[in-house]
Amino acid sequence: MTPEINTQYWQQAFIATNLLAIGYNAWIGYLGGERGVVICSTNSPHLSMAGETFKAHFIPRKNLAAFLNAWLAAPDTILLQRHFMNAHIIEAVDKYNPQKDVVFLLEYGHQAGFFYLTNLPITPPQCYQTVCKEWAEFQPQHTLSIGAKTRDHPTFLHVIASETK
Repeated sequence: MTPEINTQYWQQAFIATNLLAIGYNAWIGYLGGERGVVICSTNSPHLSMAGETFKAHFIPRKNLAAFLNAWLAAPDTILLQRHFMNAHIIEAVDKYNPQKDVVFLLEYGHQAGFFYLTNLPITPPQCYQTVCKEWAEFQPQHTLSIGAKTRDHPTFLHVIASETK
């Protein structure tokens, strides 16, 4: 297997393994008010008894150009090798269907990959519902004086930590 094919397989496997968390982050970000992109870096994993976790961030469209320019300015980051990709990524964010698709950037080593995830087996709203339902199942039941139950949203998902900016 060539290194490029091996890298593509690893990226696809990472996305498949973490699709629920990626879709959750995309939907939470979209519910915050606008389209955007989910980014995840595998460069600084958090190690625990459950394995590795990675932080994910949702970058809203209004902040995306500045984020991409800053990321490209970093001397140790190569984003798809070409500056014209900024316009392509922004165009994808402007056109994707948040109900069905996800725009995803994955940083690994000194590179980053751009993924326009379509025809997903589970939609971002379904990812959100699944994570919230499963999260609630593992939380102690708190009862308020009026009898309502509270539910916190997850801070860490199975493999990807959720952090919306």
